[in-house]
Amino acid sequence: MFVELSRLTQGLTVCAAAVIGLAACASTPVPNEKIAVAKAQVQRAEQSGAPELAPVEMAAARDKLARAEKAAADRDAQPAAQLAEQANVDAQLAEATAQQQRSHKAEMESDASMQALRQESLRSSPPTQ
Repeated sequence: MFVELSRLTQGLTVCAAAVIGLAACASTPVPNEKIAVAKAQVQRAEQSGAPELAPVEMAAARDKLARAEKAAADRDAQPAAQLAEQANVDAQLAEATAQQQRSHKAEMESDASMQALRQESLRSSPPTQ
């Protein structure tokens, strides 16, 4: 009788631990705010020209955002939060890369304009004697 009661107590303890564990998982909130931040950052990167100037980084951000949204829909909070954070960082990288590409292009155009002005000034100035 004592052995049966001990096994029953152990069984109840295991069940209680399982219920507490499931309750803890269920109480983890879906990271809607992190997903919203990532979505806004992806949109900002898209508007900055990142799809054309940083396509690899932009694709990674979009992919991770879609995976975060799917994980959130599946109520899988931890992967959703991690993917949303990664999407946010990838979108920031895409935006920064696009800005760097624009700056580099502007620098190259400025250098070309300066070179053209130098050549024009040499042609139009009279030779020195």
